[in-house]
Amino acid sequence: MSTSDPGYRDGLPIRDWYASEERPKPIRDRYAKLEALRDLGVEPYAYSYSTSHSLADAHDAYEEGADAERIRVAGRILSLRDMGKSAFAHLGDRSGRLQIYCKRDGMEEREWQILELLDLGDWVGVEGSLFRTRTGEITVHVDSLTLLSKTLRPLPLGKTEVLEDGSEVVHSGFADVEMRYRQRYADLAVHPAVRDTFAARAKIVGALRRFLDEQGYLEVETPILQPLYGGAFARPFTTHHNTLDRTMYLRIADELYLKRLIVGNLDRVYEIGKVFRNEGLDRTHNPEFSMLELYRAYADYEDMMATAEELVSAAAAAVLDRTVVEWNHQTVDLSTPWKRISFHDAIREFTDLDARVASLDDLRKALPEDADRPEELDRSELLDGLFSSRVEPNLVNPTIVFDYPIEMSPLAKPKRGDPELAERFEVIVGGTELINAFSELNDPIDQWDRFAAQARAREDEKLEPQSIDVDYVRALEYGLPPTGGLGLGVDRLVMLLTGQSAIRDVLLYPVLRQYDE
Repeated sequence: MSTSDPGYRDGLPIRDWYASEERPKPIRDRYAKLEALRDLGVEPYAYSYSTSHSLADAHDAYEEGADAERIRVAGRILSLRDMGKSAFAHLGDRSGRLQIYCKRDGMEEREWQILELLDLGDWVGVEGSLFRTRTGEITVHVDSLTLLSKTLRPLPLGKTEVLEDGSEVVHSGFADVEMRYRQRYADLAVHPAVRDTFAARAKIVGALRRFLDEQGYLEVETPILQPLYGGAFARPFTTHHNTLDRTMYLRIADELYLKRLIVGNLDRVYEIGKVFRNEGLDRTHNPEFSMLELYRAYADYEDMMATAEELVSAAAAAVLDRTVVEWNHQTVDLSTPWKRISFHDAIREFTDLDARVASLDDLRKALPEDADRPEELDRSELLDGLFSSRVEPNLVNPTIVFDYPIEMSPLAKPKRGDPELAERFEVIVGGTELINAFSELNDPIDQWDRFAAQARAREDEKLEPQSIDVDYVRALEYGLPPTGGLGLGVDRLVMLLTGQSAIRDVLLYPVLRQYDE
């Protein structure tokens, strides 16, 4: 058989690869133990194992007086001390850690032989009774041990310190942050704090859903693969459908599909899902990210301001017992009501510039010196750059910035009494946009004109042409009632509520640059 055959790894049959002298000694040793287990007639990869308790529940059961109770628990071996005729180990699972104690004359000989072939990281199931050691640690006295999964690669386990309050601090052997993202499975296995972050994420998303469900919103699903992309000004990911022989796009937003549902008499809808933008990566941006979008008939952006405060408060209550958090070396107070300031007042506050009447030259001069080619930017782009560079970094506590220039808001209704502005607001927290919301544009003629302006702008910037979404305009022609809409960045909310400074720390599998192993 050719060594280029897929059954080969680095030119060797897979079993020879593990045993090769080119492999690190820990991998060769573990493979040798795997073969020894098979020689004993032990299947090193079990099909199932029924447990009676999680590790934390077993610990609590003893505290509640169940010391005589027989229990079955399972977990990964985090520490192992062989004392000759006895051994202590710590097992870990999602709930925590628990010590086990094995004594040679209290177990079957075959099970003791299995124990002698175990390594850190192996998964085992044990059965026995609980007791407290002389040092005060609750422990399982094991009389039955089952190997569940033999590891062939050692986890980068470091030293785990158990604090007085029972919490754990891991001094990791996995220091390469980039590799932790690439091998998230190993990162989760050795860092309880990382597991806690993603458990908190699940609670936050659950709280958002509960709040909206209780408010009468209907959770829906809209297409990810779309024939046209819209709802935001962003570059899409493009693909091709072979059977239909047509170009398709991964959605950059689900806004236009959700508002079609309001036309169809579903008067309150929301979706929590992935959107995709073919753009750069930085501390707060990932090409694949999660958004909550909601739309409510008969509401406007004032109603959405109240909804924004209530949503974030509900999510915070799910994971925090306070309203003050530390984020990006800043203290952020989430308590409501939030500060409200108009877009132009905010610029005036931090630049002393009246942007409504300022010339293009004045706007360019107000930008930071390192601004990229300001002479090529139009008024809308200058205002956006001025706001993001001079205003946003100063907004630490949640701030509702409202009444944006109409040219920056192609899907929002003009402000009542001032058509140069749009009934739109953003919530800025810690210098980062968290929420964007509108009184939704429901005039089909105005919408057509704005779509056309967007398409012309893309052509001027030599970007891929964007077709007008004729079907969406048709939906507006059937009648979209007055509607308030809101989009919330789920990943950024999780960052805020868990104190993480980078979006990659709240995504299980962030997009990373190519890496050659």
